[in-house]
Amino acid sequence: MNNSIAFRTIIYKEIHRFIRIWPQTLLPPAISTALYFLIFGKLIGDRIGSINGASYMDYIVPGIILMSVISHSYANVVSSFYSSKFQHNIEELLVAPVSNWIILAGYVGGGIARGLLVGIVVTGISMLFADITVNHLGVTIAVYFLTATLFALAGFINAVFADSFDDISIIPNFVLTPLSYLGGVFYSVSMLPDLWQTISLANPILYMVNAFRYGLIGVSDIKIEIAFAITGGFILFLTALSLFLLHKGVGIKN
Repeated sequence: MNNSIAFRTIIYKEIHRFIRIWPQTLLPPAISTALYFLIFGKLIGDRIGSINGASYMDYIVPGIILMSVISHSYANVVSSFYSSKFQHNIEELLVAPVSNWIILAGYVGGGIARGLLVGIVVTGISMLFADITVNHLGVTIAVYFLTATLFALAGFINAVFADSFDDISIIPNFVLTPLSYLGGVFYSVSMLPDLWQTISLANPILYMVNAFRYGLIGVSDIKIEIAFAITGGFILFLTALSLFLLHKGVGIKN
């Protein structure tokens, strides 16, 4: 019973937190998405033509949507959990009879909620520029949810190790953003030289973007089974690591 109440409370707090400041959490991705489509889709897309049988505008839609899901599910958890550490609110949870997995599920659930809501907003903006048709609904929903879960977990781990507000911006700026842009959002990996194609296979975001693209427009550079296996493997690993860090109190009890 305590765990159920705690989970609902954390989820409510997390969702209320980013809804309350919607001009900072929901409006910026809508504006940036419109700019992506105007610059890449309209101005550059007309010169490129089609990729793998799809118009350039339709080709970049899945990647732009997923890129927003990645950044915002990550940002919600890393900022919220670190703020709880900084303000010493996390101590209330640590002394309460609440399981570690409930604490983790609550914060990750908030990150998933923000990532999915931002994804819906970005999808709505995308429909103004492209004719979106879902080819494989199950794959689309699964990748949508799994990607938000994965990067919410990654944000949690970043928050655990962070010692300052500067630390929570390092990974998004110097890791997530480059990996997203190099993850096949705006191009097909088959367009790269052989060496760079091989190097690109080390980028996990490439698999998620291609799986999501397959779900929406039926086009992918990567086998879907491999994409799901890699994404699922990362989720299991990060979940286990997060629970271990909570159990040991790393970055929290010291």
